[in-house]
Amino acid sequence: MKIAFVGKGGSGKTTLSSLFIRHLAARPAPVIAVDADINQHLGAALGLDEAEAAALPAMGAQLPLIKEYLRGANPRITSVESMIKTTPPGEGSRLLRVREDNPVYDACARPVRLDPGEIRLMATGPFTESDLGVACYHSKVGAVELCLNHLVDGRDEYVVVDMTAGSDSFASGMFTRFDMTFLVAEPTRKGVSVYRQYKEYARDFGVALRVVGNKVQGQDDIDFLREQVGEDLLVTVGHSDWVRAMEKGRARPFDALEPENERALELLARTAADAHDGRDWERYTRQMVEFHLKNAESWGNAKTGVDLAAQVDPGFVLGDHCSGVGAALPA
Repeated sequence: MKIAFVGKGGSGKTTLSSLFIRHLAARPAPVIAVDADINQHLGAALGLDEAEAAALPAMGAQLPLIKEYLRGANPRITSVESMIKTTPPGEGSRLLRVREDNPVYDACARPVRLDPGEIRLMATGPFTESDLGVACYHSKVGAVELCLNHLVDGRDEYVVVDMTAGSDSFASGMFTRFDMTFLVAEPTRKGVSVYRQYKEYARDFGVALRVVGNKVQGQDDIDFLREQVGEDLLVTVGHSDWVRAMEKGRARPFDALEPENERALELLARTAADAHDGRDWERYTRQMVEFHLKNAESWGNAKTGVDLAAQVDPGFVLGDHCSGVGAALPA
């Protein structure tokens, strides 16, 4: 299943997503973690040192390889250059699966050993000084969106994405790619403002959204969040000595995490599983196509010089039945 963590900058979404990833890995379950935030901190939250985190390959830098692999033998895609971030799969396209090895994972993913378990970690790559004034960060996360559009995942397989902060997540159709979106909110007016934006934007797209209250210090904070977000409030999380030790570089075994926080993580997992069970692959594919046509009309056709609407395979529905077999990559 595909799970996103969103929230205001500083809300603790990266910390909570890293705890959730550790919880899944300890089951153990296959997990692909993706750092899609403009500030790349997920690697550090998962225990990588500064050098290890900096050495993670940038998905954005591997976009030509990603496109070439996913294009496969799809006759509707005339060239790699004509693929954009929203290009949907069709007959002949290659698909990605969580439990496989492929050239995309070889180029973009790195194994991270946790206590216990192991995951694959991918990162969009940081927004660098050389990007200022000449690049949009959403061009980097386009590699993530393209991969999600071509990913077939099962109930006991996990893709967890730490999204960019605030409402920037709506700059593409990627916010519709998830079975469950957890919005991390502090018990403050600013903390719930992003929730209101997200709720409004997501309403028309059937996005499953639940709120995780973070940095909660007492019943008054819980009452405030409940007043502001109502039944969307799933669970609250307070201070964690385990997290504080981790942030100081004094890692403890994960089974030393406070029981109440462990129960909160398990509730997140059960909630996501329930949402996945209700996935509608036809709607999922239809939304993908709708965003592609919007992007094609607004900028994609002009940029590529191609009518990108022709890339849509009207008879194709993504799902477990798809083989995802295409031609081999050139040597």
